[in-house]
Amino acid sequence: MHHIALSSPATAAAPSHPADDTRTAANEALIRTAFDAWRAGTGGVFDLLADDAQWTVAGDSPVSGVYTSKQDFLDRAVAPILARLATPIVPEVQHVLAQGDAVVVVWRGSARARDGSTYTNHYAWHMELEGGRIVRVIAFLDTWALDALME
Repeated sequence: MHHIALSSPATAAAPSHPADDTRTAANEALIRTAFDAWRAGTGGVFDLLADDAQWTVAGDSPVSGVYTSKQDFLDRAVAPILARLATPIVPEVQHVLAQGDAVVVVWRGSARARDGSTYTNHYAWHMELEGGRIVRVIAFLDTWALDALME
């Protein structure tokens, strides 16, 4: 009978350091607070974007691609989406996972479209922070739902 080691000292997770734990907790709290403010209509995640943030919308949709600044992203991705909505997207956070400067949020958003239909999408945003600002994002979403809204 052979036994297979599921973990070895070489592959075991490194112990965490108090500074890393503090940074992780601060970044998670910052992002959770931003989503809470978005849901309440008093602010949002985009407020935390660094001016030179890189935002990637994954997949194949009318707004998929890489945006190289906050303004580029807001003008060419966010504005066209908002133009088709009668109400703001209301986020419902389902899961937050933070490690150091990386925070991943899985969430569902819904809004009423100008044509009266309901726009609902599911997202996973992988965000990297530096000094309390979001510097890089890869946004995964249901591109079919976004494409239907953009038609």
